[in-house]
Amino acid sequence: MTKFLLAVHVLAAIVAIGPVTVAASMFPPAARRALAAPEDVRATGTVELLHRICRVYGVVGVAVPVFGFATASNMGVLGSAWLIVSIVLTAMAAVVLVALVLPRQSALVEGAGTRETTVRLAMFTGMFNILWAIVTVLMIVRPGSTTGA
Repeated sequence: MTKFLLAVHVLAAIVAIGPVTVAASMFPPAARRALAAPEDVRATGTVELLHRICRVYGVVGVAVPVFGFATASNMGVLGSAWLIVSIVLTAMAAVVLVALVLPRQSALVEGAGTRETTVRLAMFTGMFNILWAIVTVLMIVRPGSTTGA
């Protein structure tokens, strides 16, 4: 059962978190292009699509910690420091996405943002991506783990 849960956890991370990090990273430059040419329907459509990807896959991404907790429970590592740090960083990444990235994307999609908004958005997106990169490394390296890997 542990191998199944781990496989679903990793697949969920790849399928859900991957698209969010890529789409969120692509959003600020796409939004700048749309702001520079508001009559460009294609640029506006790209911004709307990237925002939709971030919203939808952000919700799907909830599966990652759900299956992560199930896997950790089966492995008996819920109290491990590397896992606790990963959980905290995952929660921080979720807060950054929900409170800082998605609202700014929404403002830009609705036409309320400026170039300065895209700069701040790029910074918050970078924070989101770095948090996920750290979590990924912790999941692979598992410092201090006694699970034999």
